[in-house]
Amino acid sequence: MRLAFMGTPEFALPSLKALIESGKHRVLSVVTQPDKPKGRGRHLVMPPVKELALEKGIPVVQPQTLKGNTELMGMLRDLALDTVIVVAYGKMIPDEMLAIPAHGFINVHASLLPAFRGAAPINRAILAGCATTGVSIMQIDSGMDSGPVFLQSEVPIPEDEDAVGLSARLSELGAEKLLETLDLLERGMIEAKPQEHDKATYAPMLKKEEGEIDWSLDPRSIHNMVRGLLPWPCAYTFFDSKMLKILKSTYRFEEHALEFGTLSKTDHELTIACKEGFLLPQVLQLEGKKALDARAFSNGLHASRVMLGNAART
Repeated sequence: MRLAFMGTPEFALPSLKALIESGKHRVLSVVTQPDKPKGRGRHLVMPPVKELALEKGIPVVQPQTLKGNTELMGMLRDLALDTVIVVAYGKMIPDEMLAIPAHGFINVHASLLPAFRGAAPINRAILAGCATTGVSIMQIDSGMDSGPVFLQSEVPIPEDEDAVGLSARLSELGAEKLLETLDLLERGMIEAKPQEHDKATYAPMLKKEEGEIDWSLDPRSIHNMVRGLLPWPCAYTFFDSKMLKILKSTYRFEEHALEFGTLSKTDHELTIACKEGFLLPQVLQLEGKKALDARAFSNGLHASRVMLGNAART
């Protein structure tokens, strides 16, 4: 098939690699987001997809906008494409662009649609405590992840897996199922089926304030925050007037009489009191410091008990 590829972050790399290495498809152009300034020096950094495309000698286009972009639309028409593959591009595709390729635009989405439509399906699935999730290969329409679905594949979410690990797994699975879909499509052996729109749930972009831990929640919910909010904004609280990120944790349900947010250290563990139990932080990072495991962090505590959260802000 003659293809263009639209994608930006690392999640998109396995799909682009799979298409390039398949031997069955020609990736004629890659469309990705513009380079963005990062770090203290604010140096421009290329999106991961651009790096791979340049390495493979594929032309790269980085439009500021898609809507009304007649130059990009003309380029896509001139390529006589069978389809455009979209994997975590980061912007909605305008309606006038969708009709250009023979088979439209095909998207790899990291959820079992119609569940978790939107920008953060992996994080939201973990935050919701889901035991399973998956990938959907779908036809893009004018809505947000609302188009008909060609193929889906489900996977379990282990209780100790975070969003970074799950994203890596789903990116590989998505690449595999994308190739399977294109093969079936080329042979006329697959049709996209409409979603059950009345069952749709949504996965909006994460906000920084969502990371602040409410210690009156139960320990499983807080553990899901720790897992689900990586790599950003992270689950955080306040200690000694500074932000304290909790990057890895376990938990247990247990009766106690401690005030919620009480951090206690013993010879063998750190515990933080919450509703109906304790969060057991495994990796912590105090503002301005490097990440430490629980034992190293505990060694720096002078008291056996301290308060976290709003009480520790001032």
